[in-house]
Amino acid sequence: MPRWIEDTDPLPPGRSALGAESEAPGLVAVGGTLTTARLEEAYRKGIFPWFSQGQPVLWWSTNPRMVLPVAEFRVSHSLRKTLRRFAGRAGCEIRVDHACEAVIRACAQAPREGQDGTWIVPAMIEAYAQWHREGRVHSFETWIDGELVGGLYGVAIGRMFFGESMFARRSDASKIALAALVAWCRAHDVPLIDCQQETLHLASMGARPIPRAAFEAHLEQVLQSADRDDWTYDPSLWDELLRAGHGGGSEPRDDP
Repeated sequence: MPRWIEDTDPLPPGRSALGAESEAPGLVAVGGTLTTARLEEAYRKGIFPWFSQGQPVLWWSTNPRMVLPVAEFRVSHSLRKTLRRFAGRAGCEIRVDHACEAVIRACAQAPREGQDGTWIVPAMIEAYAQWHREGRVHSFETWIDGELVGGLYGVAIGRMFFGESMFARRSDASKIALAALVAWCRAHDVPLIDCQQETLHLASMGARPIPRAAFEAHLEQVLQSADRDDWTYDPSLWDELLRAGHGGGSEPRDDP
C-alpha cells in the first residue's frame, strides 16, 4: 500500500513506489496539501502529482520514465516545413511566460492522449500558477497574429525541464511550441525534458523510456546547477534546430 502523508511528512523516495504488479504502478504516496514547497520537494525527487477532482493528492514516480533527449528530437520533413513557414511569416512568434496561466488553463481543457477528462484540476491550476509567479513554472507559447494558438508549460530546476502538458487550437501549434522549447534547451545546456509517461505522440518525436534509477541519477547531476535566468526565445534558435534536426517520415498532425 502507498504511504499516507501529512503536510509535515517528507515524501518517500521514488524507489518506494508501487510496482508493475500493483493496480497503481508508480504510486509513491497519498495526501498532503499541494503547496509550492511540496512541489519543489517532489520534483527534486523525481516525483509528480497526478489525481482527479475529488481525490486526495496522489504522488507518482513512474518506472520507466519517459524523457525526451533534446539532441534526439526528431524534426520530420512535414514539421520542418511547418517550422520554416512559421519562422518566416510576419505575425508568428514564440513567447515565453507571456500568458502562462492562460496556457495552464488551456491545457486543462485538452485531455492527454489516451485519457478521459483532465488531470489538471482547479487545485493544480492554482498551485502551478503560484509556482509560476515564484519563477519555477514556465510556458512556451505559439502566437499567430496576436492570438495564443498553442503552447506548453513545465517546471525548470537547474539544468532540467519537467514537461507538464501542451495544447493546440490550430494544427501543429503544440509541436511548434515543443520545438521552440527543444531549441531553447539546446542553447541553455538542458539535456533532457521529462515527459513523465509514455505516449505514441511523444515517442514519434524522439522521446523514450529510461529506468527510474537512471532518471534519478540524472537529476542528481543536473539539479545541482544554477537555475537558468534567461527566459526569452531568440528567433535565431530556429536556424540551429532546423539545421540539426533529423529527417523522418510524415507524422500525425495536432487536432485543429
